[in-house]
Amino acid sequence: MPQRAADQSAGPATDDQPGTIPPVAELPPVAASAGNPGARGGTPPAARLVRLLEALWRPALLLAALFAGWWFVAEREYMPNYLLPTPGQVWATMTEDWSFLMRNTYVTLYETVIGFILAALLGLGTAVLIVYSRTLEKAVYPIVLFAQVIPKIAIAPLLVAWFGVGLTPKIVLAVLIAFFPVVISGVAGLRSTDPELLDLSATMGAGPWRTFRRIRFPNSLPHLMSGLKVAVTLAVVGAVVGEFVGAKEGLGYVLLVANGNLDAALLFADLFLMSLIGIVLFAVVEVAEALLIPWHASRRGGVPLTTS
Repeated sequence: MPQRAADQSAGPATDDQPGTIPPVAELPPVAASAGNPGARGGTPPAARLVRLLEALWRPALLLAALFAGWWFVAEREYMPNYLLPTPGQVWATMTEDWSFLMRNTYVTLYETVIGFILAALLGLGTAVLIVYSRTLEKAVYPIVLFAQVIPKIAIAPLLVAWFGVGLTPKIVLAVLIAFFPVVISGVAGLRSTDPELLDLSATMGAGPWRTFRRIRFPNSLPHLMSGLKVAVTLAVVGAVVGEFVGAKEGLGYVLLVANGNLDAALLFADLFLMSLIGIVLFAVVEVAEALLIPWHASRRGGVPLTTS
């Protein structure tokens, strides 16, 4: 009898293994993800290439149209060449004065990068002080806003008088211009943390530094990276404005030389290099954003908002 009761409790018998309960059918992991590449957590290279081409063909087409219009107007001499040089003249100037332009490009790039790094560090530190201290917020926030309202070109001569015509006044001016968007985005990001997460962190015994490192700072990165992308382009403006006022080298200095000599080809080449610096630095921050916050909605591919 005990043996018979045991056989009955084991369930109905199967052909493969009598006296055992058949296992629940499960879909193999490979089969579950075979038709959905996104389920494996990655994007195929072909999809990335298609997405990149979709993002670039419109601006590339617009640039080609602008270039064609520039070439047509300059070649037909609807405007004199000393005002609007042809693309060939600009290219010839860049090749002939390549070493001169590269030397001055390096100076402006150095001023921009140092100014941007200092602005990012000071801006983030100021944002942390504003968020964590109500007293400092009331004391510092109005001063930051007041400093932003002052036209930086107005204080550039004063900086040159204080620090001379070297690199220091240009770096200081780049810091002053790029500082404000970092502070604003940092404050917005640090304050966007869900209060329930902060309460949970405090309940579990996490201190302020651990809460900042694990919760507040990661949560602020989407806002902060947006501010950094604005700041890096403004840092280029700050460095060039400082070179306008007083400098012996740099792209701002080259621009003044080209303007004084009515050398439109050199002026256009200089403007192209200025724009290239801003675009490259913006792309670097964009890559850093993709590496730091791949989990954010702005970094994930999805259905576009419009179909146009």
